Amino acid sequence: MPLAVFSLDLLSENMLLLVALLFFAAILLSKIGARIGVPVLLLFLVLGVLVGSEGLGINFEDYHLAESMGHFAMTVILFASGLETSARNVKPVMRQGMLLSSAGVFLNVIFTGLFVFFVLRPFADTGLQASVAGCMLVAAVMSSTDSASVFSVLREKRLRLRENLGQLLELESGSNDPMAFILTLLLVQYLAPGSYSIGIPGPEWLNMAVMLVLQVGIGLAVGLAAGILGSWLLSRIKLPGGSLYSILILSLGFLADGLAGVLGGNGLLAIYVAALIIGNHMKGSFTREVFSFFNGMTWLMQLSMFLMLGLLARPSMMGVSALPSLLIGLFMMFVARPLSVFICLAPFKDLSFRAKLMVSWVGLKGAGPILFALSPVVAGLEGAGAIFNLVFCITLLSLVVQGSTLIPVSRWLRLSYDDEPQVESFGMELPEEMGMLRDHVVSEEDLSAGATLRELSLPHGIRVMMVRRDGKFLVPHGSMKLQAGDHLLIVMGESDD
Repeated sequence: MPLAVFSLDLLSENMLLLVALLFFAAILLSKIGARIGVPVLLLFLVLGVLVGSEGLGINFEDYHLAESMGHFAMTVILFASGLETSARNVKPVMRQGMLLSSAGVFLNVIFTGLFVFFVLRPFADTGLQASVAGCMLVAAVMSSTDSASVFSVLREKRLRLRENLGQLLELESGSNDPMAFILTLLLVQYLAPGSYSIGIPGPEWLNMAVMLVLQVGIGLAVGLAAGILGSWLLSRIKLPGGSLYSILILSLGFLADGLAGVLGGNGLLAIYVAALIIGNHMKGSFTREVFSFFNGMTWLMQLSMFLMLGLLARPSMMGVSALPSLLIGLFMMFVARPLSVFICLAPFKDLSFRAKLMVSWVGLKGAGPILFALSPVVAGLEGAGAIFNLVFCITLLSLVVQGSTLIPVSRWLRLSYDDEPQVESFGMELPEEMGMLRDHVVSEEDLSAGATLRELSLPHGIRVMMVRRDGKFLVPHGSMKLQAGDHLLIVMGESDD
């Protein structure tokens, strides 16, 4: 007996129960995925498919609602990534990152779009867009490296890379979504005039040109204004509770996104710029609480977005997209992305050939491309459903192949290294003026000269502030006997000796 297909409307009274069960299952799957090396976000997406209309029977077909909810989630994720982006850390790779997120996206669209055109020609009878513009739209939708996927995989696997590659990849993935979204809107406007038109009399190309200028210009201006306003407020306002600062900062992000959209600008660009400014000027006792809040919000948004997009998928309709998806996905991984990266990074001789190969491989797709693929569906573009299926399959391929091989590839290229982890074991941070905090794990080699803290050979300017052993925090003193596996909270700074 086939499973009944339930509508989300019919389940409205039990919506909290349904959401709770889905979240609970997703979190359990994330634990399993971490053990077997499968990207967590891929499991969220697959779970959505399994409980959808062709699985357990939850029917969700509201593309307009999905686009709105997805945009909301993407806004929070981009804002959180901007807050965590340190200008000091990304300064050495700022030019490379900006070039990859602009020219790199454009080149990727050109290379992939032309390939898609020739690959999809034999499949024209399936409803897939076979025009040059339609194929460029497919490429534009998939042109960005998804910020949620990159952040999740890098941090989930605790992958640390040489040559500032970690900072470069996070900067690129956080800043190229606006460019991909702008190109998507322009191509949707070209294929379905009036969808996103700004109403200027004259030829369509003029509308598109003005729209491009407004999207970028207004997005930047609103982002700068919101960022400066937010920094000014945080430096002067005193709130009764630390949690209120997180809500204030989030409201500033929504303000930037909403105001940019109302004025005809790009909200994703505005919110990312605002977050960069606020995050790099934010100081005070509430800082850690803000980052913890947005870390939780990011996971909630990622989980919700991937589950929702999985619910939209119809596996039975994706069979016709399987072969072209495989061909296009492999072309993007092994040709389009590497070509774009090597062209953009050619002027930067400080990056090795191996580093450029690594950047080429971290072209992860995720919820971003699937979300952008909803734009042509909402606009009523012919063949938009086929585009969505195509992008969905390519995203799955990217998460499986690239997301699961980041660590082996980085080791093969000799670009990953085992560095001292950041101070997560102690759950604390100090002002930058006090020096750099590190979490050092005591090894047997450290104890070769003696087991006490006094006998531990420490470089000049380093002090042990706390010891963590078996989940307990101990106050250090010279005669304390250390054990292999102890965590030492050390501060590295200038000594007054």
